Amino acid sequence: MNTILFHDLGEIEYGKAWDLQEKLMQKGLHIKAERYNNPTNEDEPLTQNFLLFCKHPPVYTLGKSGHLENLLVSDSRLKELHVSFYKTNRGGDITYHGPGQIVGYPILDLEYFFTDLGKYMRSLEEVIIRVLKSYDVEAGRLPGSTGVWLEAKTPRARKICAMGVRCSRWITIHGFALNVNTDLKYFDYIVPCGIKDKSVTSLAVELGHVVDEVEVAARLRYEFSQVFEANIVSYNKLFDEF
Repeated sequence: MNTILFHDLGEIEYGKAWDLQEKLMQKGLHIKAERYNNPTNEDEPLTQNFLLFCKHPPVYTLGKSGHLENLLVSDSRLKELHVSFYKTNRGGDITYHGPGQIVGYPILDLEYFFTDLGKYMRSLEEVIIRVLKSYDVEAGRLPGSTGVWLEAKTPRARKICAMGVRCSRWITIHGFALNVNTDLKYFDYIVPCGIKDKSVTSLAVELGHVVDEVEVAARLRYEFSQVFEANIVSYNKLFDEF
């Protein structure tokens, strides 16, 4: 069984979290290159797998295939709203991160799991679907779109979890953002994920009350271990890596 090292970053600025992911990816890529160049050296270290949870101050992020026109406000308005903005190297279009949301960044070497990026995305979705089901919220997928949706095949379709990843030599970064107690007004200033005819929701809206985010994080961690058939262990030496 694979081991995934877990660390909760708490609240962290988006750029710092992104930089950390890039460093972990580059370290993994270096290890893989060394093993490839020295295949008979059994002493070469193996890549490590990480799962990072965090929360971000308000920020809009635009994927590499996204369209800037899906940001509906000016730079000056962003400053008024105290929202930062990043163009990223993940897939997907524009989304929002902020308080009340649980963001998950798996830095996995998929060669330990399965070398199928589509399966990876479906597996991330499955984690979220299972967590929502534990709250008696039925969720699913929208054909042709990533992420997790409620009533996906109806006019009331609404997204509760956005996803976007980058993968290099089967090492992943970026991940998912689950709306738990998120202030949904921030989605009014963008076209979420570039989809104009669908809305956004949160677990709190669906249940009608504020939800314990610590409990949701624990359920996410458990379901991640089940879906990826991995042993997830707490890791407190993350920043000692660099």
